[in-house]
Amino acid sequence: MSLPGFFDALSDEHRETVAKLLTEVEFEPGTRIFTEGDEGDAAYFIDEGDVRIELELPEVDTESVLRYEGPGATLGEVALLDRLPRSATAIAETRVRARMITTAGLDELAVREPGAALAVTLELARDATGKLRRLTEQASDLMFAAAPDPVVDELVSRSVAAQAAFADWPEHRVDALLGRLTTSFVEHAQAFADATVEETHIGNAVDKGLKNWVAAQGVYDSLVGQVGSGPLGTDEQTQVTEIAEAVGVIFGLVPVTNPVATAYFKTLVSLKSRNAIILSFHHAVLGVGSRVGELIHEVLAAEGAPEDLVLWVRKRGSRKLTQQFMSHPDVGLVLATGGAAMVQAAYSSGTPALGVGPGNAPCWIAPDADLTAAATAIVMSKSFDNGVICGAEHNLVVDTSVRDDFVAQLESQGAAVLSPVEAEGFLKLAVDPATNRFRGETIGQSAATIAGFTGITRPFEIKVIVVPAAWDGEDSPLAGEKMTPVLSLFDVAGDDEAITLSRRLLDFMGSGHTSIVHSQDPDRVARFGAAMPTSRILANSPGAHGVFGVTTGLVPSLTLGCGTFGGNSTTDNVSFKNLRNVKRLARVIQPGASDADNPG
Repeated sequence: MSLPGFFDALSDEHRETVAKLLTEVEFEPGTRIFTEGDEGDAAYFIDEGDVRIELELPEVDTESVLRYEGPGATLGEVALLDRLPRSATAIAETRVRARMITTAGLDELAVREPGAALAVTLELARDATGKLRRLTEQASDLMFAAAPDPVVDELVSRSVAAQAAFADWPEHRVDALLGRLTTSFVEHAQAFADATVEETHIGNAVDKGLKNWVAAQGVYDSLVGQVGSGPLGTDEQTQVTEIAEAVGVIFGLVPVTNPVATAYFKTLVSLKSRNAIILSFHHAVLGVGSRVGELIHEVLAAEGAPEDLVLWVRKRGSRKLTQQFMSHPDVGLVLATGGAAMVQAAYSSGTPALGVGPGNAPCWIAPDADLTAAATAIVMSKSFDNGVICGAEHNLVVDTSVRDDFVAQLESQGAAVLSPVEAEGFLKLAVDPATNRFRGETIGQSAATIAGFTGITRPFEIKVIVVPAAWDGEDSPLAGEKMTPVLSLFDVAGDDEAITLSRRLLDFMGSGHTSIVHSQDPDRVARFGAAMPTSRILANSPGAHGVFGVTTGLVPSLTLGCGTFGGNSTTDNVSFKNLRNVKRLARVIQPGASDADNPG
């Protein structure tokens, strides 16, 4: 095999020498070629296949892709020059064939043939310099909003045209369309759930099927028969008429943890309010995302609706491409569901945005709690879809007077409550010391799987893992959001201590999202609700089910606002009502005139 083109500038003698240093390597799709933070011990010259370059972010739902590289590209050469840890992660997107040169090999060459080593080093430096120039250009594009690429312009213009044709559809026709979509969504709920788990290896297929059903039928039931657009009514006293109008084109970010349910939800609420939507699926779910999009197009065509009302980004995404969509002048609103970094990018795009925040719900087990009901609700909630629901319980705040009885109830429901020795060993294996957060390998995995690789055993099926802990306010993985079926358990003595600790946990992470209390005392529940800086305070409900309105009266939603507590613009469970402009027609009222005298 001939040398990579990278070495064309070398002399024939040096090329022959370098050829002996190169090792042929192959990587299957999904294999990590190298990981951010690892020692830079080799460079790779790609012969075949595509490689995804991304950042290692603690938020699984934040799009982390920087770019894609293909045949002829060089990866990791900077590490051969500066010998510093990797600055990004490289993952085989397809089957990859490459040649590798190691730092050890280059060092050996420098001793044996310094001239050849110098020539190779100069070529590596030239390549790295070229990449630095391109990186500077990319940063400039992001900072100064360079013109979007043709893919962005085309999709947005198609959406604008489709929305204009759809804007005056009458309510009954829109509801019929949504009903047809819901029927198809429900029919495919489980198949799409199976495909999601197969594609992402995150979550539980049965639970995802139920979640998809709720995002279809539950959301549809909450909006059918309501007014999505047009006159909303007149206040007879003030003589003000409210009129709803669509925002136009919505750009909807879709996370890896709940891709199908989120796509269902955003499609239904966008169409109800007469908007068009462009769905942007996380790169890890483009396969099932495209299947969802194709199903939607089938229904739109059957109902005589413009197919371009719902489009999705088929091009492999990157942070730059996402930014171009979000900042496009013809996008009216960004509906941002995902990690904090992506939500922050949406708010910084210059386009109005509705975002969310991280969960980290404290769950107070008060002295008068129904312990059996509380334990049942908590285990059901935190084990649901292997713990990826942001509104589920994350931290158990347990009154010492009921701790032993409560732990017994947890264990009876399938919780493995760890001993101090078990907890120490568990955390050593489950937590990444580099980030002080639970390893990515634990996200969306079953408690039984996590227990298996951390050495936790019980004579029953383990549904959740509970780690007793004390917290001094320092950065701790046990005090933060855990997108895995793992709970922390903190002891408190009395109501004041419980409320104080719950607030401190939310200040650390999750402010504005959700808090939970189990108590039979209405006054105690009311006090907790008044004290919590969260948009949702659940009483005696499982968290994962309650935040979505399954076990509570909350509006069914897959976008849970956190208000100014969490840096968001609304505390709502976002619905179609948040996706429209409400105009107010105000008639003159003569001072002192009676209602009967007011002009209509």
